[in-house]
Amino acid sequence: MKNDSIENGSVTPAQEEQPAPAPARETKRQKAPLFEEPVSNCPLCGSANISHYHEITRYSNHFKVDRCAECGFIFMNPRFTMETLRGFYGEDYYRGKAEYAYYDERGAERFAKHVWDARLAFIMKYIRAGRLLDIGSAFGGFLRASVPHFEPAGIEFSEYAGNYARKRMGSQIHVGTLDDHFFPRDNFLVITMIEVLEHIASPAEAVKECHKLLQKGGLLVVQTANMDGLQAKIQGKKYAYYMPGHVSYFTKRNLVSLLKSAGFTRIKVYHPVEFGLLPKLKKSRGDFRSVLDYRRWIRISIYHLLSKLHIGNFCATSSMVVYAFK
Repeated sequence: MKNDSIENGSVTPAQEEQPAPAPARETKRQKAPLFEEPVSNCPLCGSANISHYHEITRYSNHFKVDRCAECGFIFMNPRFTMETLRGFYGEDYYRGKAEYAYYDERGAERFAKHVWDARLAFIMKYIRAGRLLDIGSAFGGFLRASVPHFEPAGIEFSEYAGNYARKRMGSQIHVGTLDDHFFPRDNFLVITMIEVLEHIASPAEAVKECHKLLQKGGLLVVQTANMDGLQAKIQGKKYAYYMPGHVSYFTKRNLVSLLKSAGFTRIKVYHPVEFGLLPKLKKSRGDFRSVLDYRRWIRISIYHLLSKLHIGNFCATSSMVVYAFK
């Protein structure tokens, strides 16, 4: 930052030289705000009947979530700014070095492929070929697995992961969001949003955009948490799905309602996922370090079986996958 310039007057030899004024102090840079301004209406249904629900304090940046009494939607309020959110998804996030972190699928693709292939096989019961868009495509592993059957494209918010996927998969990877993509309408037969919708602050707009991008008869696959599940209700603010990058939390009821309002006509909900237990067990081996790690299969199996206990909007666990047809 430049100092203020000094204006020089005309000085005659008879005048004494005046001392130069001290340079102005450099103004301290203001830190960018972490949060947006809080909203007073539900982002999903627009109701003003919202109230504080939880404060999540297990991360260094604490955050609050509100709940809408009308539709049951839970949302971060105030939510992190887009700049703050963007900062979460750098290299450390994928390498497990950040406080809020994921895993780097590149080192475990042969294990993750068990789940990807199982999901693709299930999708192919309805759509056997065509263009497929994966929103939140990370490093492109799922898209690569889809290549024998589909023409892949992706949208990835993280520049770190998206640029890698673009080098790997080509120009059909858009590094950005559903708000600024370049894909034309009626372009895809399948769109997948696997644990992505909870990251989006305006889910109604996102779902409408997916509907526009799909061809008639196309399929949208959404995986997210069901906050009406007994798991989420019992664990309360300790529920692991309350994370800094998650700004939107759904119930089975309001997610189905949202999809219908966007124009989707036939909707199916699966608990916990649409495929069986075995692919999940095989995937889990990707981070096993000893034979004792096979004990995790007991927990995974119990969770999967408990998820089959559901009726209406009740479910024993809080995982769901929704298939919505245009």
